[in-house]
Amino acid sequence: MPPYAGPPVASRQGDAASPLRLLAYLALAITLIVLDDQAGWLSRLRAQANVLVQPVWALAGLPGRLGTQVKDNAASHGQLVTENRELRNQLLIANARLTRLQTAALDNAQLRELLNVAERSGLDVQLAPILDIDLDPVRQRLVLAAGTRDGVHVGQAVIDAGGLMGQVIATTGNSATVLLLTDPDHAVPVTVARNGVRLIVYGRGDTLELRDIPLSAGVEVGDEIVTSGLGGRFPAGFPVGSITALRPDDTHAFLVGELKPAAQLDRGRDVLLLRPGEAIRIPPNLRRDAGEAGGPAAAPLSSSPATTAPATAPANAPQANRPGPDR
Repeated sequence: MPPYAGPPVASRQGDAASPLRLLAYLALAITLIVLDDQAGWLSRLRAQANVLVQPVWALAGLPGRLGTQVKDNAASHGQLVTENRELRNQLLIANARLTRLQTAALDNAQLRELLNVAERSGLDVQLAPILDIDLDPVRQRLVLAAGTRDGVHVGQAVIDAGGLMGQVIATTGNSATVLLLTDPDHAVPVTVARNGVRLIVYGRGDTLELRDIPLSAGVEVGDEIVTSGLGGRFPAGFPVGSITALRPDDTHAFLVGELKPAAQLDRGRDVLLLRPGEAIRIPPNLRRDAGEAGGPAAAPLSSSPATTAPATAPANAPQANRPGPDR
């Protein structure tokens, strides 16, 4: 193996030039510092360089800014969705409360009307809430949340602020069934308030009907029909309805009239039950109307209970105020 001859000549020359190169760089740096401090031309150069590299910096920071913006937009969208859902829920709750308040206000108004009727007429009445209603063409009934334990009994007349509704036909301890005027099995002796003509009103499922009206009776569209008091079931003078149409019957010997019920049979939450008493006072306005007409409605019932029909009814209305068989 030959002996080591030492490093190459070129390497030794490079090592000797390294300190000189370092001194040259140092001198150049000092010169630039002095020139920059005296003239400031390097500051201008840096400013121009910053202007040149600014788009590069913006492009380099674009992904980060886009990510941050996407996160912010997602958070804002989620917050908006949450707030929108909360506002919708609040709106639904507010609408439900408003509906309940409107319903309560309507119920209070109807209740005040019922109480005003009882106060003005001086009738001995009992307030009963409606528990159920059955209104179809062949069955017109109400179920009241009051029964024999509350003093309700079969035969009691049922009214509202508008007029006569029907009568109690069945009772239990806590409920009572009311046969409405519009039930096909129901008939009521009535009189025309204007001229006192006695007729009978029959139920037709959703309306009332006057049958066998004499052509000479002078009955007209718009006439008010009130109870006649015959049979003792209903007090005289209670509004039943008003005539909306007249037509000849099949024989053309009599007229048939259609009535709009005075009572709100399909509305309200409460009704009034007439209690039996020694004297039933007819409302003053009804008594005045009947008195001007000279009809039988002007005569008050003095001793006949409003809830008990006689064993043998008068010949001119024997079965008119008795409900038909319960279906």
